Amino acid sequence: MAPRILYVVTEDWYFLSHRLPMARAAKKAGYEVHVAARYLDGAAAVEAEGFVPHRLDWSRGSISARDSLAAILQLRRLMREVKPRLVHNVALKPVLLGTLAGYGLQDMAIVNTLTGMGALFVDGGGASGLTRKLVVMALSRLLRRVRSVTVVQNPEDRAFVAGLGVPEAAIMIIAGSGVDIEKYQPLPEPEGTVTAAFVGRMLQIKGVQTLVEAFRRATDGRADGKEPELHLVLAGDCDPENPGSLAPEQLREFASAYGITWLGRVEDVREVWKKAHFAVQPSRGGEGLPKSLLEAAASGRPMVATDVPGCREIAVPGKTGLLVPVDDVGALAIAMLELARDSSLRQRYGAEARRLTEEKFSSRVIGQEAVALYERLIAS
Repeated sequence: MAPRILYVVTEDWYFLSHRLPMARAAKKAGYEVHVAARYLDGAAAVEAEGFVPHRLDWSRGSISARDSLAAILQLRRLMREVKPRLVHNVALKPVLLGTLAGYGLQDMAIVNTLTGMGALFVDGGGASGLTRKLVVMALSRLLRRVRSVTVVQNPEDRAFVAGLGVPEAAIMIIAGSGVDIEKYQPLPEPEGTVTAAFVGRMLQIKGVQTLVEAFRRATDGRADGKEPELHLVLAGDCDPENPGSLAPEQLREFASAYGITWLGRVEDVREVWKKAHFAVQPSRGGEGLPKSLLEAAASGRPMVATDVPGCREIAVPGKTGLLVPVDDVGALAIAMLELARDSSLRQRYGAEARRLTEEKFSSRVIGQEAVALYERLIAS
């Protein structure tokens, strides 16, 4: 019988969007793949991949003790039923609850992936200081479990985990699930007004409000009748379960007041990069490795991003894009105009961005790294 791997993620859409290449690599290597998540409408897509879905009754936004205990018990029952050789917990909540659920099950190896430190460690994420201290204390114990490895996506997060007392040998950097460089191909620049595009959820921690204000400042001179130098597209949904989400009314107001295009959720973001000249990612921090920047880079698009962990791994100053300080409206406006006004710079950065994804971030390479880690842990 094929050895089983159980992925534990918050929701089905996240697995399909962010972890599918890694799971495909595991299946190709001969593993039977199971996926535990809250399922909204993605069960059929998971089954179509040849994976086994398992429904979890949890809410991504809930941090109550009662809900957490119920989730731990449900996960433990699932682990005993499925009997996986390895459990791969992805993101903070599955890491905490999934590792607790596997306590004492020593015949099962664990991979814990921290996908960036998130809002909890940047602006509190709606949680108290006591909650953050408790999370750090829990991580410092759980991540030191025997036969487990903690996976992070950038050097700063590796240093954070090492600071919790986790041995260096039990920490590994893997760049997310990478990007499909066959699906995302270099695109020619579109005609017309230079367009910057932000792809992601409409959250405060993503810097959306800073971006809107920077765009307003960069295009202040439009009122004199001149053709605008720059257009801005926002592609992504609001997130009602996230306390830092912008409201749809805010986005519609921004669009009406400043001439911004808000697309909402886009099924195929290649359509966004076909119409955009460069990507902008004004994150306030907490990123692991932004998938939207990887996809933009694979499409041959240069980038403007904030100088935070994760973003700086892809938006390399003077090579693939420009970096600006967090929440610096003026610097962001200047950087956006710099790219808008220099087509040769965009082309040079875009070509280097594509080369970077081919060399370091392709999903094929990342899948091989993940499978090698699985095999090493299971063999131990």
